Amino acid sequence: MKKIITLVCAACTLVLANVGSSIADSSNFAGPYVGISASGYGLQMDGSSSTSPTAGVLEVDEVSVGQVAPVTGLEVGYAIPLGGLMLIDVNGTYFQGSAKMEFHNDDVGSGQNVTFTVDDLTTLSIAPTLVLSDTASVYFKVGITEADIGVTGDVTTPGDLSGTTWAIGQRSVLDSGIFVKTEAGYTDYNGISAHGKGSNIDADNSYSAEPSVAYGSVSLGFRF
Repeated sequence: MKKIITLVCAACTLVLANVGSSIADSSNFAGPYVGISASGYGLQMDGSSSTSPTAGVLEVDEVSVGQVAPVTGLEVGYAIPLGGLMLIDVNGTYFQGSAKMEFHNDDVGSGQNVTFTVDDLTTLSIAPTLVLSDTASVYFKVGITEADIGVTGDVTTPGDLSGTTWAIGQRSVLDSGIFVKTEAGYTDYNGISAHGKGSNIDADNSYSAEPSVAYGSVSLGFRF
C-alpha cells in the first residue's frame, strides 16, 4: 500500500508541475495505437524450502534473489476521449524475459535441486489520462499481470503467477501520430509453491516463492 500511495503522490506532483496555460486537446491522443518498448525490470523473489536431507528431520531454508534485466515488449491500446482534458486508455502489453530462483541441497546429489523460472509477462490495464497540452499527457495505470512459471526438479508445477500492477507515466505525441511514452511501475504477485513428487524428492519437501517487480520502460509507437 505504501508503494501505491507513493505512486499516486508522484503522479499528482507531476500534474501540478506541468499544468499551465497551454490549450489541451484530447483528440490528439485518442484512438488505437501500437508500440514497442524497452524496459529495465528488477525482480525480487523471496522463497523458502522445507526439506529433509536427513531421515525424518525437516530443515527450513530461506532464499532471496534479486535480478535486474533488460526486456523488450509489444503493446496495443485504445485511448477513449472523455472531453477535452481526459482520456481512458485501455492497454495490453507483452514482455519477453526471464528470471529464476534456485534451491540447492548440498547434502545430497543434484537430483534434489529445484528451480523456479518466471517469464513471458502479460499485462491488461486501464489508465485514466490527463491531457496537459496538444502534445503531452500524464496517466495513472492499474492492471492485471500474469507470468508463466516453469520448474525443474522432481516437484509439482505451480500455477502461473498473477498480480496487480500500478504505474505512472507520460506520453508525448507528434502531429504525425508518432509518440514516446515513459513509465515507472510496480507489480506485486501472488505466492507460488510446489512439493516433491516422491522419486528424487520426498513428498514432504516443499518449496515456495513470492515474486515482486519494479520497472521502468520507454516506448516508441504510432497512433492511428
